[in-house]
Amino acid sequence: MQMSTSSRYRLLAIHAHPDDESSKGAATMARYSDEGHQVRVLTCTGGERGDILNPNYGEVDDMIATRHEEMAKAASILGVEHCWLGYVDSGLPEGDPLPPLPEGCFALADTDEAVQKLVFHLRSFRPHVIITYDENGGYPHPDHIKVHAISMRAWDAAADPNYHPELGSAWEIQKMYYTHGFVSRRYELIEQELKAALEYAENSDIPRDALARVARWKALPDIYPRVTTRVEVGDWFERRDDALRAHATQVDPDGPFFIADLDIQRRVWPTEEFELAKSRVETEFPETDLFAGLEAIPTVDSEPAPKLDGAQRGTTSDHAPQGH
Repeated sequence: MQMSTSSRYRLLAIHAHPDDESSKGAATMARYSDEGHQVRVLTCTGGERGDILNPNYGEVDDMIATRHEEMAKAASILGVEHCWLGYVDSGLPEGDPLPPLPEGCFALADTDEAVQKLVFHLRSFRPHVIITYDENGGYPHPDHIKVHAISMRAWDAAADPNYHPELGSAWEIQKMYYTHGFVSRRYELIEQELKAALEYAENSDIPRDALARVARWKALPDIYPRVTTRVEVGDWFERRDDALRAHATQVDPDGPFFIADLDIQRRVWPTEEFELAKSRVETEFPETDLFAGLEAIPTVDSEPAPKLDGAQRGTTSDHAPQGH
């Protein structure tokens, strides 16, 4: 096993659907990629049950192919590698009572099997740091909650040499973070700036319904006390937004995600927020770097993944996803 004295590290972000990577920690990934770190996104489902949320988008004949194309474009914009875990989107159940989840979906998949698939990727890529969701999934989508469940189990399983050695050599991830994208204080400050623009600009082009959406985000439960780490990424906000727009079926380019001018965002809140959930290294809070504390850890080159059948391996691609 070749050791390197390089200060470059590997970061893996585990997400439920294509577009999650562009709305949760995208600027951080773009920054670390630009700084020479190896950054990869692992998307657990194809997002095939997603509705078309862009009112200007037409009909889609093949949603999964379309979303794969969107994901490839977003990954290219962010400068990250990309892999699929290979599961089917569960959809977001609505109604009272909630309808049952569809058979064969990710949320109902065998957890042991899903953990094995994730461990394969962890042992192959050998990330020093992983990003995932908290126990609420960031928001209570069944696929997001499943991502949390398998991430927590895979943290220990990947490091255990007795756990399915056919999945590759054991690997100890050094740090695990939860991504916290919807910090109410951030939206409170942005709302203040937007209201000022409406009040003082005679010809403001800020739609009031979009302002109402920001107000709803501001009213979300306050997650900020859990934040341990704020990464300065204002210079990468444009890349973040371009990556999100790449998911054209899911995002209205004129919608509330893009209502606040980037200069306003850089001035009032130029960071992305994370919570250190697990660590095998010592660090001091508050952090400003996901790799804080890793200075004494020698980097280890990632190795080619062992050849397994597709059910274990999932579908892997660098930048451009392949069908499955």
